[in-house]
Amino acid sequence: MKSPILPADVFFTPFEGSANDYPLPDKFTFPFGNNPHPLSVRAAEMLQLHLENQRDWQHNFGLSNEPGNVIGKMFGVLVVETETNEVGYLAAFSGKLAGGNHHAKFVPPIFDGVTKGGFLNAGMTELSRINEEIKTLVENKGEDQEIQLRDLKVLRKKHSVSLQNKIFDQYHFLNQTGDRRSLREIFADAAYKNPPAGAGECAAPKLLQYAFGHKMKPLALAEFWWGLSPKSDFWKHGQFYPACREKCAPILAHMLEGIAMEAEPISEI
Repeated sequence: MKSPILPADVFFTPFEGSANDYPLPDKFTFPFGNNPHPLSVRAAEMLQLHLENQRDWQHNFGLSNEPGNVIGKMFGVLVVETETNEVGYLAAFSGKLAGGNHHAKFVPPIFDGVTKGGFLNAGMTELSRINEEIKTLVENKGEDQEIQLRDLKVLRKKHSVSLQNKIFDQYHFLNQTGDRRSLREIFADAAYKNPPAGAGECAAPKLLQYAFGHKMKPLALAEFWWGLSPKSDFWKHGQFYPACREKCAPILAHMLEGIAMEAEPISEI
């Protein structure tokens, strides 16, 4: 099911004069470095202010001692120039936010896997059913159940692989020329056996996909972590981070093809 085509200004936030305080970037940000352009920093500050004050959804970032699981989140901002030469930014989050893919101010996902009635929900329901059968057999072992248990585990693996491949097939990525390539094609050319789970769900591909689809020129990119780190102290609240190489490097190589880019900093090599 295709997402509805929305006006570009639904997700475009203009700087409203503050962009004049900074020169526009000569080249696009090197996505795997950690030196955001001042305009990206300004966009991030505006988005962070929105995160602190919005009341449309609730997500436990761990910043206000709420009970439950703490789920910090990576956010991204992409400074863009529209066809009418207006400069502003787009915003995105990695994965899901507050249990969903669609929130005001944030660009939509490339593929919405939680759409009601979609194949993913049906596939996960079937996977749960198989798991329950396996659990029942394990708890009630009998003489003739070894073969049945083995067959169910084979079926579960086949179903899981098939479902993951079907998910991968929903992702197609644009670049500035309008060239669209599939996720599996991109990772096959990059000599990966298979795309990693979650590829295409990071903020950077979402932002570039929306920009290219709405004839906006990408100028600068930055990503920052918001909230506490759920598993380790690696992620720090409010700090900027490079795009992830494992999931994003092959995708961004295609999406940014032909765009003049800053050189990789020596310290990053």
